[in-house]
Amino acid sequence: MPHIGQRINRCYSELTQQEQRVADIILDHFDDLAVYNGTELARLANVSKATVTRLFKRLGFANAREVKAHARELRSQGVPLVNAAADQDAPQGFVAHLAREQQNLTRSLHSLADGKFDEVVQLLEHARHIKVLGFRNSYAVALHLRQQLIQCRPQVSVIPQPGQALSEELTGLGADDVVIVVGIRRRPVWFSRLMTQLEQSPAATLLLADGTARGHAAQASCFVELAVDSVSAFDSYAAAMSVVSVIANGVLHRQMRAGRTRIADINDIYASLDELEHHH
Repeated sequence: MPHIGQRINRCYSELTQQEQRVADIILDHFDDLAVYNGTELARLANVSKATVTRLFKRLGFANAREVKAHARELRSQGVPLVNAAADQDAPQGFVAHLAREQQNLTRSLHSLADGKFDEVVQLLEHARHIKVLGFRNSYAVALHLRQQLIQCRPQVSVIPQPGQALSEELTGLGADDVVIVVGIRRRPVWFSRLMTQLEQSPAATLLLADGTARGHAAQASCFVELAVDSVSAFDSYAAAMSVVSVIANGVLHRQMRAGRTRIADINDIYASLDELEHHH
């Protein structure tokens, strides 16, 4: 079903001038739409409340309550919705952005409290093979996690490889293997089937995801909740990347001698192949 912004764009030219003013307010202040009522929108657009009600019905909503519920649902799903007002004052916007990032980081790290961090690190420390997967935007987090872990331990891979199917990678998993699933919101429609398959596998599953994946937490051996909320149109993955760093660093410190040796060997090959930029 199209969201309210799409509905407005489709019929914008057919709206009256007053209705267009309300539509502009909606599009420019979407982050506030979940708390505005019809009277407040009418005041902001300098139109009558009847105009707001008429626009809502034209867009397929019975009343302002339905619009507010729609806005909350879209934001919880991570749908990118541009709030033009947020860009009008960059310094103020940066302050709000920083505050939200700090909240996200606090919430995400809190998810590793009460022994969860040790549980995750032990799981990854003793695994024979670690397979990491993530789809859509989650892929970047999965790839970064693999890159961090491969520095301190062997047998870490991102699955599936480009152009390949996932089934071959999930065949033959053992009880000493770990599959890390990064499942941040706006996941593929078959994500629940993947989690069911992994639940039936002898391998342990570590799920790194936002709160919309709580329904899958019971299917995983361990669930770490990542906060990705943002004051802007797009979700923020800063806290997710930070948690990745904390987890990988924890694995390194659990096997410091072997990890240091591996890092040194990697650096030797970097130098032999002359792969990295030199800083003087």
